[in-house]
This record gives sequence, C-alpha cells and structure tokens, in this order.
Amino acid sequence: MAMQKVELIDDSAGKITEAAVTSELLTAHRNLTNEEVAVLKNNGCKSNDSSWKNIFVTDEFDPNLIQNTDFSGTVVLGRIKSGKLRFHDLVLNIGIYNSLIESSVIGDNVVIRNVGYLSNYYIGNHSVLFNVQEMSCTNHSKFGNGVLAAGETEDQRIWIEVANENGGRSILPFETMLPADAALWSRYRDDKKLLATFVKMTERDFSLKTATFGYVGNSVVIKNSSLIKDVKIGDCAYIKGAFKLKNMTVCSSFEEPSQIGEGVEMVNGIMGYASKVFYQAVAVRFVIGRNCQLKYGARLLNSVLGDNSTVSCCELLNNLIYPFHEQHHNTSFLIASTICGQSNIAAGAMIGSNHNSRSPDGEIIAGRGFWPGLCSDFKHNSKFASFTLVAKGSYPHELNITYPFSLVSNDKHDVSIKIVPGYWFRHNMFAMARNNFKFIKRDKRIIKAQHIEMEYLAPDSMQEIHSALERIILLTREQLQRAGKLENRDDAETWQEAKDFLHKNPNGQLILEDLSAMRKYGAKIVCPAQGYREYRKMMKYFAVKVLMDYCDKKSVALSKNVLDEIYAMPLFISWENVGGQIIPTEKIKTLLQGINEGVISSWNDVHDFYDKCSSSYLADKVRYAIYLLEYLYSKPLPEFTASIYRNILLDVGNVSSFIYESSVKSRKKDYQDDFRKITYRNNDEMISVVGKLEENDFLFELKSETEKFNEKLKNFFNDFIT
Repeated sequence: MAMQKVELIDDSAGKITEAAVTSELLTAHRNLTNEEVAVLKNNGCKSNDSSWKNIFVTDEFDPNLIQNTDFSGTVVLGRIKSGKLRFHDLVLNIGIYNSLIESSVIGDNVVIRNVGYLSNYYIGNHSVLFNVQEMSCTNHSKFGNGVLAAGETEDQRIWIEVANENGGRSILPFETMLPADAALWSRYRDDKKLLATFVKMTERDFSLKTATFGYVGNSVVIKNSSLIKDVKIGDCAYIKGAFKLKNMTVCSSFEEPSQIGEGVEMVNGIMGYASKVFYQAVAVRFVIGRNCQLKYGARLLNSVLGDNSTVSCCELLNNLIYPFHEQHHNTSFLIASTICGQSNIAAGAMIGSNHNSRSPDGEIIAGRGFWPGLCSDFKHNSKFASFTLVAKGSYPHELNITYPFSLVSNDKHDVSIKIVPGYWFRHNMFAMARNNFKFIKRDKRIIKAQHIEMEYLAPDSMQEIHSALERIILLTREQLQRAGKLENRDDAETWQEAKDFLHKNPNGQLILEDLSAMRKYGAKIVCPAQGYREYRKMMKYFAVKVLMDYCDKKSVALSKNVLDEIYAMPLFISWENVGGQIIPTEKIKTLLQGINEGVISSWNDVHDFYDKCSSSYLADKVRYAIYLLEYLYSKPLPEFTASIYRNILLDVGNVSSFIYESSVKSRKKDYQDDFRKITYRNNDEMISVVGKLEENDFLFELKSETEKFNEKLKNFFNDFIT
C-alpha cells in the first residue's frame, strides 16, 4: 500500500514540498525578544512566567503564528514559519493555536491546534496535533514496557498473563518483543533462574532511570482524539478519533507507518510497526506484532498477537498467538490458548469457553494451521497437531490430536471422535499447497525481525508426521494381535508385519482405536492405511525438495561428496516452533543455557541468536531430510542402492505432479458443483463473480513451479542411478 506522508506547503516558496525526515535535535535556541512577547500577548497568548523567560525559540520564529495559547514550565519551540501542512484532505496552517502547552519540546514547523492540554512531550518535526483534549506524560512513564520506575514496588509492574488465565505463564512486554521471545518466556516455567533473568534483561534494556518526556516522532498526525497519556509514538503514525491511549508504544516509521482509528482504547502495551487498530477496538495488556490489524470492536486482553495477523469483532483473552492468525467473527472467542500461527478461527468457535478444574488454569495448544469449524467448542486441556481441521461440533472432552494434516469430527451416534489422518493431502490439496503462496503475499513487513516458516512441510510438521506414522503402526499391530493375524511374537518382527500390512492394503477399510486422542471415549482412526501412505509420500517429497534447495543455494549438483558433506553435519531430530520460527530443540537449550550463564545478556543478543539459527536453518533441515529418507527406507544412507534412488525419483515426481493436479481438482469442484451454481443466473455470471479457473494466480504459479521442479528432478540423482 502506498504510504501517505505529511507534506509541507511553504507559503514563501509558493509550492508543496515533501516534509524533511530528520532526527536533528533542536539547537541554538534563545529567549523571546520584547517585540515577540508583545506580539504573543496581542495574539491572546499567556505564560505562567511573567518575564516569558520559560519559552525558547530559534532565529526562524514568527510569533504571529502562535495565537490564544497558554504556556507553562519550560517550552522549547523549533522553527515556525508561514506555511501549511497537508495530510490527505486535511490542510492546516503551521503554528500553535487555541492550545495549552506545558514543559514540552516542539519540533520544526508543526501544527498544534485546539489541544486542550499538552504536557511534558517532545513533538517531532512537521507533525500535526489537531483537536486533542489531553496529551500528557507523567514522570513515571514506561510506554508499555514491563519495567518499574524509580520508587515503584513490584506490585506496580504490568504483566501480560498469556496462555493461561491464572497468570502462571505471565510475561513482561517490551518494545522489541518478538513472538519468539514470548514463546520462550511463557513455556519454560520450571526454570526459575531463567525467568528471573528474563525480568533482569527487560529491566536493563528498557527501564528509564529519570523523569521522561512523552514522544511523538516526525510527520505524525493526531486528530480528534480524547486522551493520550504516557505514549511513545513513532514517525509517520496516524491517529484519528482515538478514545484512550495510555502507557503504550506505537512503533511506526516512514517505511512501516502505523494507524489508530475511531473509538479505539489501548492501555498498557506495545503496538508493532505497520499495524492498524480501528473502529472501537480495545487492547489492554498486549503486544501486537508487525503488520497486524485489530478492528470492528475486537477485544484483545492479556495477549500477544503475532505478525501479519488480522482480528476483528471477536474476543481474545489470555492468549499467545503466533504469526498469520485470522479471526473475523463477532461470535467467536479465544481464551487461554497458545495458537502456533497460520490459523483461522471460524464463526461461533468457542475455544477455552469453560473450565473443568477447580481454578481457571486450563489451556489449549494448537500447532500451525489450526482451523476449527463453525460453532465448534473445546474443553481445556487440549492439544492439536499442525494443520488440524476440526469439523463443526461440540467436543465435551479433552482432546490430544497427534495426527497432523488431519480432519477431526464427532458423530452424535458414536461417543468416540473420528480422526482422518492426512485428510488435507487427499481432499483439499489446493488449500494446502496455496499456503506458502498466500502467506508470502500477505507478509507486508519491511523489516522481518521475526523469522517465520511459511511452508506447510517443514521440520515441525515432519516430526509430527514421523510420530503419527509410528502411532499408526503401533495401533495396527495391536489390532492385528487382537485379531490373531500376526505370526511372530518378537516385537521387531510384529512391528515389521504391521508395516507390511499397511503397505499391502493401502486402500483397506481398516479402522483403528486410539484411546489417548480423547478423554473417556478415545477416537476412531479412519482410513489409517491411506493416511500412512500420504504421510510417507509427503515426507519423501519434503526430503528431496530440501536437498534440491540446498544444492541450489550451494550452486552444486547432488553428488557423493555433497551427500558426505551433509552426512557429516550435526543431526537435529527434535524441533520447536518458537513464535513462528522452527528451531532445533538442542539449539533452544543452548540459548537458554547461554542466558542463564550470562553469555547472552540482552534481548538483542537473543534476537541475534534467532538470526544465527535462521542462517543455518537450511543446513539443519537438509541433514534432517537425510535422516527422514533413512527412516523411510529403514537403512543408512551409505547403503542406498541405485534401485532406491530410482524409487525416490519416481515417487517424488508423482507427488509433485499430484500436488498440482490435486490442487486443480480441488479448486475445480467450486466450478462444477451444482449447489455452488444455484445463486447465479448462468455460467457467465458465475465467472464474472469468481473469476476463471485458468486465471487463478496461485494455480498459474504452481503449474510453473511444478514444471520447473519436475524438470530439475529428472537429472537430480544422475550420479546415483547411472
């Protein structure tokens, strides 16, 4: 979206010029001359200092541009010359009119008009304050950071009680907080030294030792607003019609401007760069990430909202939400949950709507891609694997869904829930494959401080697939044993027999029971053999795709030397989604140990660690990819034969083509289904509304990518099959 800047209209030059962007502090100030004092008095201005020595100005000062204004305390004024400032359709004369200013520093060529009370603030160059009732800063301001001012006691500290309503996962907000920081702070609660160190780091990095000024950056526009108190506002922010802003930081810049709109109330928190809060939204004790939207009466309380998220109309209490969260419905609410991103909460969804213990300490954790259906509700404590789709319904018992990419549903005729593993791959590949394309387009951040994994096939979902495969084999073995269909008693042999059964019956109507998936009644695993097959296909595809990406980055062909190089790398088989970034568990342990030992002593150091993990991510992934291939073929890489490589080539090529063909097929349903057509008079009307299938941007790009991938794949294993 094109950025709208404040423009300086220079009357003397007779033309509009773009406002200068500068952090230059005011220098070379002087007291008013007697003539200037006389002009100010004649213009209806007053000062609580009868000598007017409390006002300092530059040599470029026109007293005629200050009218009907009361001054008290020390007031420093920047350059004031005849001209106008324009922002959208608002055009105002430069100067100070009908206002009260106390103990403030005013930048160059600003507009301050009808400001009832401006106290203890620094106002940047070319900014506009228009129709503001009160704008003040106390001497104990913290701008939303969870620190203490001099003389304050611990009970005055502002905590955000994320993920659990009892405060057991509370964290302190701070201006540079990333979702990853909140994730670490909220999860590792058993390490008391670590928690204490987090507090010390926050205090050291963000505490203000002396009395402070409120801050408004350059080219900021604030108009028609009621109360702004103890607020730090970055460059190019636009605030219109705000009801109450208190103890917060509005992160904003010329590259990533933020906006606050009508009727908004925000107290005790941090608002991220390029974010927008509109239309009676309320946020209390919060951190809002970069490029987020909060609007239409949404309530965000005691929560962290990750980058690139949109929330409207609904209620979110005590949550930790990773990037790319969508929740748009007045009838939905989300309470005491950790939602790991790329999520979409449907209308009527009640997540965390009840308690089933003697205190409000329940919580829900959902992996990436959580998508609960219309009017679904869940009981604490529940946990969902990545990309779980939950069908509409009331789920009266706790759930533990360990099968990623699955469909979960209940049946009024059966007390058990039903789980279809790998459902997304078989029935809605369009939505799955579109994931990365969609999120890249929605990521409008200029500075990507939080690293975000957007691919649906990534180490976090792969380790869940790995676990689900093992679970399906285990449950199959148990069922075959109960039916007396296994010939051997040795665990290893019966395990292999169960695997063979799944391989030989890929379309069988086997139904398994998993009692650990839901309290009391468990779950029926529907079509597990098909899910087993889809999981293996996607695991193989992921592994080869990562190998290709690695070779592309190194600009080398796959060879024995390259595989030997990869094989010698450290292997990480356990991964964590940390605020949207996928990091090996061992590296997280290294980070936490470094914090405890003082080697990593600031939040900047922590963020540097994330950057290093991101830099080595592809190398860590490619070693993990080899591990997965070894798992699939049940032998170490040095023992792979030409036959195995040919099998990999064939299977991955089929999967690649399947992803495209299935995506087209999934989307084509919307054009062929009779019930989709009934609202249109004819096919031409439908096409004018929904567009042509062949003109779908995503499918066009996917086709091109698939062709390139398949062409590259043909020769990728040449050194191993010829």
